[in-house]
Amino acid sequence: MEEILRFEKIDFSYEKDRRALKNVSVTLYGSQKVAVLGNNGAGKSTFFLCCNGIVKPQSGRMYLNNNEMGSSKKDNISLRQNVGIVFQDPDSQIIAGTVEAEVSFGPMNLRLPEATVRCQVDDAIEKMRLEDMRTRAPHYLSGGEKKRVSIADVLAMNPRLLLFDEPAASLDPENTLLLEKNLNMLTEKGLGLVIATHDVDFAWRWADRILVFHGGELVADAEPETVFSDEELLKKCGLVQPTLFQVGKIFHIDPLPKVISDLKGR
Repeated sequence: MEEILRFEKIDFSYEKDRRALKNVSVTLYGSQKVAVLGNNGAGKSTFFLCCNGIVKPQSGRMYLNNNEMGSSKKDNISLRQNVGIVFQDPDSQIIAGTVEAEVSFGPMNLRLPEATVRCQVDDAIEKMRLEDMRTRAPHYLSGGEKKRVSIADVLAMNPRLLLFDEPAASLDPENTLLLEKNLNMLTEKGLGLVIATHDVDFAWRWADRILVFHGGELVADAEPETVFSDEELLKKCGLVQPTLFQVGKIFHIDPLPKVISDLKGR
């Protein structure tokens, strides 16, 4: 896997006596599905904001494509272009009057050539199946449709790494399933995906790798089975084992089931 973003001993504080991130070292790669777990206030959101350059680490080093990032305008643009964030509430991200204008905003703001903007916008709209909604006002779309627009917003910037904050929040089961299909499609196209979630069942069935934050520290970085087998870690961080993980352990199923269909014939 190709390295995209690397943190080395990153620290960040909103207040002098409260560090939001403490000595965080982690590397994120393309084509990898990463779930980020932790209770409220654990540091997940601050981690995302640092990844995208919205907030700047106060100590430590940060690398994008093996190039050290500083505070220059050029570095900020590189981070915003390569690392996109899809926020939990689509309405906080949507600003334009039509879907096409909304998806065009990011690449136009980078002052890319018109032909490049058109190509990237068309590609993002096609990926998120928004062709029939180009001229519609995004604020009047359904929750699931708005979520697809907010993802297309970021895809149009042609990023290499996508960060999602609770992407399934407020979605019905049908749109949640569609979202997961879209996430898998993006990974297959080489994008690295990092998803902050409280849903351990989703993390178990979807992720290749799990990061666990607690009190601003990265306390675990491992495969899902390793993380969910560590009962002491789970208790410390206020997490529980996924339902199918527990079922698999109780009935000694090997390999452990990820989805209900894995139980057929057992």
